[in-house]
Amino acid sequence: MPFPPLNFCSKCGAKLALRVPPGDSLPRHVCDNCGTIHYRNPLVVVGTIPEWEDRILLCKRAIEPRQGLWTLPAGFMELGETTAQAALRETLEEAKARVELGDVFSLLSVPHVDQVHVFYRARLLDCDFAPGEETLQVGLFRESEIPWKEIAFRTISTTLRHFYADRRAGAFGFHAGEILPPK
Repeated sequence: MPFPPLNFCSKCGAKLALRVPPGDSLPRHVCDNCGTIHYRNPLVVVGTIPEWEDRILLCKRAIEPRQGLWTLPAGFMELGETTAQAALRETLEEAKARVELGDVFSLLSVPHVDQVHVFYRARLLDCDFAPGEETLQVGLFRESEIPWKEIAFRTISTTLRHFYADRRAGAFGFHAGEILPPK
């Protein structure tokens, strides 16, 4: 397995064994005491592409990773949330911005960090936004003003490139892909 093993059951505290459970095809951490199978799955990052006229709202990160670089408002989905709820919450937390969600625009698998990134198109409801707790600065950018060399993550630059290409083409589509490890 590419990640560190789990040692103890989060349900009963007993030691875990690594094996392929009946009916499965992959090794899992299994508790022989209570029978719990501990699945480890990718984390989901959800965000928005907030639009205001011909500009996009970006956030400068106040935290690691990639502190001081620009991103779209996004973050990890919480248990019990839908992707839409997570996108709205993260946009409010990161940029104190209220948006109306549009369609899912991009879905990018990032297997080398065990994540999946989902971005919705969104319309800013007003220009009443400000940096959230994890943000140093927020701003609206035209395509020519995007600080491309200061974009925090490749999922963000990929999503923005698709967005601007679709806008030039006059039709927005859905973009699925993968971000592979840097060479």
